[in-house]
Amino acid sequence: MGGRGVAQRTLREMVGTRNAKIGTFLVEFCTPGIGHILKSAGSDFALLDMEHSGFGFDTLKHALRFMEAAEMPTIVRVPSRHYHHIARALDMGAEGVMLPMVGSAEEARTIVAHAKYPPVGHRGVALRVAHDRYAPGPVLEKLRDANRRTTIFAQIETRDGVSEAERIAAVDGIDCLWIGHFDLSASLGVAGQFEHPDFLAAIDVVRKACVKHKKSFGRLVPDVATGTALYRAGFDFICYSGDVWVLQTAMSEGIGALRQVCKPRRGAG
Repeated sequence: MGGRGVAQRTLREMVGTRNAKIGTFLVEFCTPGIGHILKSAGSDFALLDMEHSGFGFDTLKHALRFMEAAEMPTIVRVPSRHYHHIARALDMGAEGVMLPMVGSAEEARTIVAHAKYPPVGHRGVALRVAHDRYAPGPVLEKLRDANRRTTIFAQIETRDGVSEAERIAAVDGIDCLWIGHFDLSASLGVAGQFEHPDFLAAIDVVRKACVKHKKSFGRLVPDVATGTALYRAGFDFICYSGDVWVLQTAMSEGIGALRQVCKPRRGAG
């Protein structure tokens, strides 16, 4: 049976500490039990991808109810930085949103404005829908609570994003800088070379920006060894692998081991 996650209930609580937050990536499977499965395995959060997965908003609407039932904090990586993607995901009940390819402080401020209600931002108001659990209540209290609850993860995955990392981290409302390691390595001209000096130097720039402005620092990791090394290097949001790769790895290891011992029988047809 899986271990228990850190005793933190919300993403807002998680971004307030530099303790390890360990979750996983959902890019393929969206079944009613998925939140409970992740919870029982000890996951602190789920990162649900809409950028590369093909998940649409109809799927997201179901997925967030599954996660809500399991009390599994969920970050939704929306398809773009456009207002209608950010606000719609939040209206459907996303506790946190992740934005791809953030390259400047101006973009970061626009993202915050899209995600937050007045007076902080300009998010359109729709009440008694999914994000407030369909419940009545005082309007100003609802807006204040939503602004406090909503967490924003800015992906740094370009050369420009690295150059602007300190200014992005300084934006009030940005809670975590998240390394998009494949895209960043490609932008730097060293695609897939995660030990290359240029890549490591870029990571250090972003790490220092997070430390200076007291922001969380996150990345997807393929295995335990990488996650351990990155936590020691300053990352605190560790997204361990993903649904497709966990299943493939476990199946490959199990079937491979069985084939080693289940040899063809002599005389069998």
